[in-house]
Amino acid sequence: MLTSPYVNGCPIWADLGTPDIDGAAAFYRGLLGWEFRPAGPDTGGYGMFQLGDRTAAGGMPMSAEQGPPSWSLYFRTADADATAKSVRENGGSIVVGPMDVMDLGRMAVLTDPGGAAFSVWQPGTNQGLDVVNEPGSLCWAELYTPDEPAAYAFYQAVFGWGSSAMPLPDGSGTYRMVHPAGQGPDGMFGGFVTLGSDPSESGGAPHWHLYFAVTECDATVTAGRALGATVRVAPTDIEGVGRFAKLADPSGARFAILQGVDRDA
Repeated sequence: MLTSPYVNGCPIWADLGTPDIDGAAAFYRGLLGWEFRPAGPDTGGYGMFQLGDRTAAGGMPMSAEQGPPSWSLYFRTADADATAKSVRENGGSIVVGPMDVMDLGRMAVLTDPGGAAFSVWQPGTNQGLDVVNEPGSLCWAELYTPDEPAAYAFYQAVFGWGSSAMPLPDGSGTYRMVHPAGQGPDGMFGGFVTLGSDPSESGGAPHWHLYFAVTECDATVTAGRALGATVRVAPTDIEGVGRFAKLADPSGARFAILQGVDRDA
């Protein structure tokens, strides 16, 4: 599960870049129960997706020249400048920053050596998402990468992540799960997938793929279709984990939903 309160190296923020922020607001309101609240006139249209009175994600308008519609993942750091330097020293790239975002925090947009983009957030007054691991909020992330061992070596060097392995259901190998430094299995927040091993991502670029928790996977997929989503992977069971599906919102931003196993049942 994602760690909250947040520790260095764990996911702390997620936001959506989209050409149609009003359309996105309507879509995610219907799908996950979010309400979009603009952050103010000096933020370039940026705003918060609220689940009740808690922030579940951010969102901003983005032109085609800035890139395709997509979800972005941020990791916590105590020092954005030092982390950006470490990224560069370990074969990654600095795309934007580091830079201050008013008094909210300091951020940088980066890429790993395989080309997957991610960001880091050094908290100021914004300490991160208000809700994770609950229905309607971020609950997991997967890195699709061309070289899984090299990717893990990079993130371990930059963030100090640890990992453990879970056998794949089809017996074809193992699935690496990662956690922040000093955390154990309860701190697992994501997994690594070799690009090309998952047919749904065949031909795609390296990226971090976000999962949002839901109570009913099939019902959420049905609602998504009605709202204009594309179903990229139909609801599928993973033994011991739950039931998931992959979707793309009406503008094309890709994400997944996960109905976790009821471990108290």
